[in-house]
Amino acid sequence: MTSSAFDGLRALPRVPLIDAPTPVARLQRFERAIDSPYRILIKRDDAIPFGFGGNKVRKLELVLAKAVADGADAVITCGGLQSNHCRATAAAAARLGLECHLVLSGGQPLATTGNTRLDEIFGARLHFVGGREERAPGMERVAEDLRERGLRPSIVPLGASTALGAAGFALAVAELIDQGQQPDVIVHASSSGGTQAGLLAGVALAELQSRVIGVSADESAPALQGIIDGLTKGVLDLAGSIAAHRPAEVLDAFVGNGYGIPTDASRDALSLLARSEAIVVDHTYTAKALAGLVSLIRRRSLPQDSTILFWHTGGQVGVLA
Repeated sequence: MTSSAFDGLRALPRVPLIDAPTPVARLQRFERAIDSPYRILIKRDDAIPFGFGGNKVRKLELVLAKAVADGADAVITCGGLQSNHCRATAAAAARLGLECHLVLSGGQPLATTGNTRLDEIFGARLHFVGGREERAPGMERVAEDLRERGLRPSIVPLGASTALGAAGFALAVAELIDQGQQPDVIVHASSSGGTQAGLLAGVALAELQSRVIGVSADESAPALQGIIDGLTKGVLDLAGSIAAHRPAEVLDAFVGNGYGIPTDASRDALSLLARSEAIVVDHTYTAKALAGLVSLIRRRSLPQDSTILFWHTGGQVGVLA
C-alpha cells in the first residue's frame, strides 16, 4: 500500500474535531471469556473526546466543513430519539457556531434523557415527529422556515451517510494502518451504511485483504448492501481511484425484534465485554455488532490464525437513557 492512495481524500476540507488517533487495544480477557482461538483487537472510536465521541464525528469533520464552506449558518439533521448522530451533530454545530435543528422520530418524550438531553445541552432545537417516514419532510419544513428567517441551512442526511461523510472512515483505515494494524476481519455496527462504505473504500485504497463485516442494527442485508455499495463507489470517486472494492458483507440475523430493542445475545455480549474489559457498548448498535462477533467466534467460522478487529463506533450514552 502506498500512502499516496489516500491523498485525494486527505485534500478534502475538514473541521478538526478529532485531535489524535483513537486507541487500538487487544482484548485478552474478553478472548478468554468467550474461549476465542482468535486474536481480538478493538478500535476505540467510543473514546473520541469530542462531544461524547462515536463514529459520526469522523463523518461530520468532512460534511460540516463543506457546509461551512458553502456558507451555511444553520444545520438540520434527523434520527431517532436516542440518535448518536444527532448528538454528535449538535456538539459539532455548537463548536462551529451553527444553529442546529434536529428532527427526531418517536414522538415527544415526557422528559429528555441520554442523547436527547445532551442535544438540548449543546443548544440544538428539537422537532419531534411520529415515525421515520416523517423525518425527511420534517427537515424540509424546518429548512423552509429557516430560509424565511434569512438563514442558510444545510441539511445533513441520516447518519451523515453520504460519500463525503463515508470518506472519513476511509481515512480511518489509513489511521489504523499507521498504528501498525492490518486485521484479517473488521466487525462493526451498520445502519445507514456510511461507516461500512468508508471502511470498504479504505481497504480497497490500501489494497488490504481484510473482510469488513457489518452487523445490521435494523435494515435487511439486501437493503443495506445496495446502499453501501453505492456509497463505497462514491468514496473511491472522491479519492480519484479506480480500485475495485469488495461487495458489502452484512449480517442481519442480530436485529431481533427491531431497532433499539435489545436481544438476549446483545445483552450477553454487553455484559461479557463490560465485565472482562470495562468497556461499554450500547443496546442499539454496538451490543448487537458485538453479539455478531461472538457468534462468528463461537462457530469457529474464520481461519484459525485470524486477527479480528471490533470497531467500537460509540453510543454508550444510550445505555443510560
